[in-house]
Amino acid sequence: MKRNTLASLIWVRITRFTHQSALLSNDFLKSFDITAAQFDVLNQIGTYQPLSQSELAEKITISAGGISRMLSRLERDGYIQRTSEWKTKWISLTDKGEAKLESVFEHQLAFQTSLMEDCLSREEQKTLYKLMTKVQRHTEKELGQ
Repeated sequence: MKRNTLASLIWVRITRFTHQSALLSNDFLKSFDITAAQFDVLNQIGTYQPLSQSELAEKITISAGGISRMLSRLERDGYIQRTSEWKTKWISLTDKGEAKLESVFEHQLAFQTSLMEDCLSREEQKTLYKLMTKVQRHTEKELGQ
């Protein structure tokens, strides 16, 4: 019989939730013709624009190769524009990208909110947020961020 620590079981639950949440979000976002990863990228660009590809990579959970392909597709679809300034490529949303993000944002926010509100009380959500913030800050410290 395998012995797991409580911490390892928590990690497994977080990993499973993240995966399941992405699957549910992808299914929800199909009607908007966008994936959860694309939504995340557009949202990060919309929040911090203009930003470099390396800055964007720090904010999302996609591999370097994956982000390059995704940015190419988003650019081809007219949602983003990349401008070069010496060795840095700056990324920002086009008007079409702004409109897409605006049309999807409130729906995705409500969907993600419902995943928590349907099973956790307000106090449980506050506690979970506080604990996850503590864990995230620890991992950032471990990564030297």
